[in-house]
Amino acid sequence: MKKLLVIFAATTMLTGAALAESVTEKTGVNSALGVAPTTQDFVTEAATSDMIEIEAGKIAQMRGTDAEKKFGAQMVADHTRTSADIKAMIATGKLKAELPKIIPSSGESKLDDLKNSKNEDFSSVYDPMQVSAHEDAVSLFERYGKSGDNAELKAWANKTLPALKHHLDMANRLDTERMRPTVGQSSDRR
Repeated sequence: MKKLLVIFAATTMLTGAALAESVTEKTGVNSALGVAPTTQDFVTEAATSDMIEIEAGKIAQMRGTDAEKKFGAQMVADHTRTSADIKAMIATGKLKAELPKIIPSSGESKLDDLKNSKNEDFSSVYDPMQVSAHEDAVSLFERYGKSGDNAELKAWANKTLPALKHHLDMANRLDTERMRPTVGQSSDRR
């Protein structure tokens, strides 16, 4: 599988550096190979993730369990702050990148899944989504923090990483608790 990913990455790079980096980041090839994203790819992925997390957090505050509501509120607060940090770096000229203006269709689809889930199914959609999103975010920030090409953004990624790891731990706990039977329930809550 890794060999196939390497071949895909090499082939894609022949089509042009800017396109190759975006395609390989978007498809997960960079992540699988442990390659740092470009600055633009990092900003796009981080800002998109922030937008999705903010909206998902708002939905969780309305529809989730008490634990999910608390988690959702923290996601709204923390991801609003990271969005502001990126915008400030761009505004001061310390970072040359463009922010995405809308949530891409893949993100909208995830949010639609949350909005359209039945109340009894909300946790089984939200909790694993949060685990996956924060695994991706930790990978993105680790890779950029290790090998990114903008010193200020690299430092910020490393400073932000512990909070994202904490979010991942919290999301894993939510997901684990969802699977745990309570008094009077069978062990199959899926």
